[in-house]
Amino acid sequence: MAGSDASAKGSSPPRLVRAIGRFDLTAAVLNGVVGAGIFGAPAAVAAAAGAWSPLAALGAALGILTVVLCFAEVGSRFDESGGPYLYTREAFGRHVGFAVGWLHVWTRLLTGAAILNVFVAYLAPLLPGAGTAAGRVAAMTAVVALVTAVNVLGVRLATWTVDAFTIAKLAPLAVLLAVGLPRVSGPVLATQAVAEPRWADAVVLMVFLYGGFESAVIAASETRDPRRHTAFALLAALGVVTATYALVQLVVVGVLPGAAGVSNPVAAALEAVAGPLGALLGSLAALVSIYGWFTGFAMMTPRILFAMGERGELPAAFASVHPRFLTPHVAVAVNSAVALGLGVWGSFADAATLSVVTRLGIFALTCAALPVLRRRPEAPGFTVPVGPAVAAAGILFCLWLLATRGSAQIGQLGLILAAGFLLRRLSRRGANADRARGRALP
Repeated sequence: MAGSDASAKGSSPPRLVRAIGRFDLTAAVLNGVVGAGIFGAPAAVAAAAGAWSPLAALGAALGILTVVLCFAEVGSRFDESGGPYLYTREAFGRHVGFAVGWLHVWTRLLTGAAILNVFVAYLAPLLPGAGTAAGRVAAMTAVVALVTAVNVLGVRLATWTVDAFTIAKLAPLAVLLAVGLPRVSGPVLATQAVAEPRWADAVVLMVFLYGGFESAVIAASETRDPRRHTAFALLAALGVVTATYALVQLVVVGVLPGAAGVSNPVAAALEAVAGPLGALLGSLAALVSIYGWFTGFAMMTPRILFAMGERGELPAAFASVHPRFLTPHVAVAVNSAVALGLGVWGSFADAATLSVVTRLGIFALTCAALPVLRRRPEAPGFTVPVGPAVAAAGILFCLWLLATRGSAQIGQLGLILAAGFLLRRLSRRGANADRARGRALP
């Protein structure tokens, strides 16, 4: 193997392998965006906007498009791992870059913990043992162990797994659309009436569902041609996601009377159009979607840790590459262990709000990076027409969404940042001490 040969010759340390192609990257974006939310959010969106709720999916897509376009251009300038951490670091300096990277890590960790709890919640009705205290821990551990092994054994195996789960999670939604669209009816839509539509709430909720694409572009060091493929993957995935979300919302409010009062709207809509088998399909689809999301999480999030470790902003061990499998095995293992611990500890309902606020901050700073990076001489692989205007629109969109949120978790946000900067300082002090000892050796 290439990795073992290099190690045997001692010519150079092992490096990450570029194995993620255009389809793999597009699948990773889809997998990161289409998660557990689509299986529960249609009911809440219907409660906010009634029969007109499919328009919320389209409105949110228009707003998020401004952010995605900024990510497409900024991302096409880089072929190293890091994603938003790297973009903002290059545009605004190492302090802002570190803050973005550290918050991105914790946003993903807390989301991963929540997803583990959702997985157990969906699994328990099908496998009652998973609902016990011991069964809950066992189910979470099994999920984490499997996806960790897949990601340590090689990025190629991980990308194939993400590809497979992306197809598997979209298939039931495609069945719902194929069977449900012809059965959308006016009388059912009439049951979705709301006293006063809350458009802001509906759009905000849909924007939350569009999140996740920013993590799929992290592994640029393992993407074959990130300067060309990043923009294609982001824009193609956004098109598929927008169509899927809008049509799923239409089917739910068009075939399921009183959709706002249903806790499992996709499964219930499938039951309405296909009977008990449809309900089972919907439940299994939710489990597949959640597990697929966690597979992508275990592949992409460690690359942030890897990138920060390479730059001396986290302990150097995070930048280790396995000599045989050529993967960042330490970062993968630590990422999975922390997510499992957080998942076992609790549901982290409050952390969901914090992760949303953090994500919007990442979006806004990446948009702001576009005009800054345009002042540099090198050309991007993809250029957004009237880019500064698009960036300004993206920033304003994020600020509007932030204004609709509360500030109860600002203290927690400050503690996370303070802990991160402390760890960064300790990491740099340790690296300096290692270098000093190395110089002192005969």
